[in-house]
Amino acid sequence: MEVRFPDLPLYTGWGKPLRTESTVDGLELIEGTVPAELDGTWYRAGPDRQYAPMLGDDIFIDGEGMAHMIRIRDGSVSYRSRWVRNARFNAQAAAGRSLFGKYRNRFTDDPSVEGISGGTANTNVIFHNGRLLVLKEDDLPFEVDPDTLDPIGIYDFDGKVRATSLSAHPKWFPDDGRLLTYSYQAKGDGSKDVVFYDMDDQGNIHDEIWFEMPWASICHDFAVTPHFAIFPFMPLVTTLDNIKQGSTFYEWHPDKQVVVALVKRGGTADDIRWFRGPAGSLSHMMNAFEDGDKVHLDACYYDGNCFPFFPTPEGKHVEGCPPILSRLTFDLSRNDDGFDRRPLINTPGEMPRADDRYQGQACGKGYLIVGRQPDGSSGIGCVDLATGELTRWAPGALASVHEPQFVPRYKGSAEGDGWLLVIVNRLDAGHSELAILDAQDITRGPVARLHLPVRVRSTFHGTWVDGEKLRANAPGEMAEAV
Repeated sequence: MEVRFPDLPLYTGWGKPLRTESTVDGLELIEGTVPAELDGTWYRAGPDRQYAPMLGDDIFIDGEGMAHMIRIRDGSVSYRSRWVRNARFNAQAAAGRSLFGKYRNRFTDDPSVEGISGGTANTNVIFHNGRLLVLKEDDLPFEVDPDTLDPIGIYDFDGKVRATSLSAHPKWFPDDGRLLTYSYQAKGDGSKDVVFYDMDDQGNIHDEIWFEMPWASICHDFAVTPHFAIFPFMPLVTTLDNIKQGSTFYEWHPDKQVVVALVKRGGTADDIRWFRGPAGSLSHMMNAFEDGDKVHLDACYYDGNCFPFFPTPEGKHVEGCPPILSRLTFDLSRNDDGFDRRPLINTPGEMPRADDRYQGQACGKGYLIVGRQPDGSSGIGCVDLATGELTRWAPGALASVHEPQFVPRYKGSAEGDGWLLVIVNRLDAGHSELAILDAQDITRGPVARLHLPVRVRSTFHGTWVDGEKLRANAPGEMAEAV
């Protein structure tokens, strides 16, 4: 069949679908030296388009999943990308065209894929219980081979997970393998059900707490502390009757509030503390921690709709607003249901990360994308979370960056002592780079920069897996190759 993509800004320039898999052994070193301590693999996921969208329109968070891996050992760096060949991908490959309609609206799909999941597996990657799992919140995790990215299949934790999907933003603790995750609309599209899971490194469930959110909301990310799981519900609402009539999966309700649930770990739905604030959006969480009777959440906060391509129920598109890294404070000793909010920095930024080893504890530093300019360029910011001081590194004009990844300098190194891995888009040159920054002083610029001879179109999130951990979980001969 003829393949022709619509004339959309989303599909021009850097955003033009790449639609190819790559293997590059031995990335070319442009400058500096790859730190000898780096030993492991950085996995990431992002969307690409297998075929032109079925209905001629699209949003940037949609598209079939592409998994990426950057392996570093003994100063050598390699890159590999592979389609996530799940049920959606395979059905479309057989048909030679797109078969799924509006984002997550199964009532707009081609009749031939009735009963086939439209899950895209395009958002995040984690390594748990020896399995590499690619995630998207509209489906269960999809397992791929950690060495080749070849498909293995849907993973439901050996039948232990009863939810219809799992979040793309679990909290994974690399030192002990603990996995804290959840599902929203957990009993199907439009349901108000939420479930929180606490799993060990063998996939056994130690905590399973079911409860209902105020409405069938989106809850894209969450945060954890030693005693709580924190769930922000936004006024982006799924209404099943509207979906059946062809609406978007979410609709923006400016008359509703942000509602945050503090779920007591080891508790029940009856133990939840609820907090409310003005209509707004919380997209991605940097971290959370406890301070006496107070629970603090550091997150990117929008004073409005973070996804302006989802209109109101009347079809009105509300203008977007900038994300500001903010600290929300929930005081458990107060008798009201309000919360306090203050900006940590005044510069808009997104994709916040911290040292993953210190999730749930008070961290000294955080990292995020900042400074997006009209030409598409952006850089990396390092935030002193005590003072609000922001330092930056930018790769230059006509260059943009993906979400940074913190890697400890060595096992047991202090919080924030390590490296930042950053994929750089050279927007004018049509290729990407890998930049390695010293996380303690990003203003010095890359300690190493490597040429990627392909365009890494887009990635959302990912995880670093230590080489020793990978080799310990790899069978036989593969352990030597990893």
